[in-house]
Amino acid sequence: MLTRNTIRLLRIPFSFFLSPLYFFALSQVHEINITNSICVFFILHLLIYPAINGYNSYIDRDTASIGGLEKPPPPSQSLFQLTILMDVAACLLGLFISPVFACSLLIYIAASKAYSYRGIRLKKFPVISYLTVIIFQGAFTFALVFYGCSNSSTQPIPYLGILVSAFLIGGFYPLTQIYQHQQDLDDGVETISYKLGYTGTFIFCSVIYIAAFICMAQLFILKKELVKFYAVGIFFIPIVVYFLKWFLMVLKNKESANFNNTMRMNWIASICTNLAFITLLIWNHIE
Repeated sequence: MLTRNTIRLLRIPFSFFLSPLYFFALSQVHEINITNSICVFFILHLLIYPAINGYNSYIDRDTASIGGLEKPPPPSQSLFQLTILMDVAACLLGLFISPVFACSLLIYIAASKAYSYRGIRLKKFPVISYLTVIIFQGAFTFALVFYGCSNSSTQPIPYLGILVSAFLIGGFYPLTQIYQHQQDLDDGVETISYKLGYTGTFIFCSVIYIAAFICMAQLFILKKELVKFYAVGIFFIPIVVYFLKWFLMVLKNKESANFNNTMRMNWIASICTNLAFITLLIWNHIE
């Protein structure tokens, strides 16, 4: 039976935190297929991402705060069944775009299952889990969106766009783990954030974000669109301001590395990057 708690554990609003990569990838497509773009957005944000969240909650059975839910309800068997149904629906819809796209979705789903499934449990290995996330939620997603939304079979997937996406996720992901160190340890999971420590997590994320901006700058330089790079950078100012403010708070008091501050960081970063890349998308296609 489909219950309110089952829907909550899909954490559909969490898809908003991942949507900037969709708009960034779409902004780099020269000839956009509108129908496919809508379909790709629906598949990723309303099927794939929620199914991943739901499956992870079903396996982990969290009792403390998780991304998007301060007090998660207990998962049921119907949650697991729903996530499988959503995965199947995603792959079937993907066939309308292309068999290659559908097979790519299957690879994405398999990686997400390997991340959570206790028989494999990639998430318990700090470096492997980190690489899995930045490769699939970052680089692979960029390529998936770019391929699925393009009308052109000749435009190559830009490698700098892939790197930017990987580094943006890489600079964001450890911050989502920073308040869960003890909870993860209790479940036998050592995250990259735990290994780095509170201060190390902020420093590491800073370095990765700088790498993302270097790659982004190079992308715009090669396209002779440096003005657009500066315009996009303006949207990132509130992110940097809050990031530094939060870092100083954590340096003074480790208790500031909590759920509420993490979610505030998530919302600020997601709103600003969505606005940045939607602006870039519109700009690129009105010229």
